[in-house]
Amino acid sequence: MSVQLSYQDLGSGEPIVILHGLFGSKRNWSAIAKRLSAHNRVLTVDMRNHGESPWIDGMDYRDMSADVADFIKRHALGSCTVIGHSMGGKAAMTLALTHPELVARLVVVDIAPVERETGFGAYIEAMAEVPLAMCDSRNDIEEHLADVVRDKMVRSFLVQNVVREETGFRWRINLAALDAGMDQIADFPAPDHHQSYNNRTLFVAGARSDYIQPHHLADITRLFPKADIAHIPDAGHWLHAEAPEVFLRELTAFLGA
Repeated sequence: MSVQLSYQDLGSGEPIVILHGLFGSKRNWSAIAKRLSAHNRVLTVDMRNHGESPWIDGMDYRDMSADVADFIKRHALGSCTVIGHSMGGKAAMTLALTHPELVARLVVVDIAPVERETGFGAYIEAMAEVPLAMCDSRNDIEEHLADVVRDKMVRSFLVQNVVREETGFRWRINLAALDAGMDQIADFPAPDHHQSYNNRTLFVAGARSDYIQPHHLADITRLFPKADIAHIPDAGHWLHAEAPEVFLRELTAFLGA
């Protein structure tokens, strides 16, 4: 069952759809989307169980890619460029493999088409245990996460998922569904025999990240035979936030080629 995804729509021209990663939202890509919107129509979406999109059981990439396929068709975008980071990158790859007619070009940000344990289950448990009713500020929430989430940048990223209402704070992500779906998020659905995506593809890897490794190259080229791989120096997994200018240079060069 697919869901209608919340989105932001900027600019005009050939459409670009951006899919965020686990614990992310369309807001995380606002700066990149604004820059790209100078020459393109850019639609950033909230994936299921994230941001302002509906909550629903199931985090299978076939279902997530179906959400995006329905989004592209509903907005009559035709064949468009799809950019996906991490979890969103796996959803984008699944979409390209199953609905290549909807994907003119593909950009995969710091993820490979392989199963990978995320290690993020502990983060979800820590987030669920934060006593939000006793917290007066986002700093309080960060302090409750500090023992498990040691990296301050990651803590700040996670706390972007907190919403303050009249009755106090709440999480805008569906922690229960993400926890139940962690095995699916770590997985990558095996494509049909001999299935591949034959349009231009760019994989962008953070040089300090291990999400794309040399031994992944065989899987990448088998499924995406026209793929190029770019590495962003001094950047980790969230490279679009850590090195936005370098990332944009790689991206605009690919889009303009």
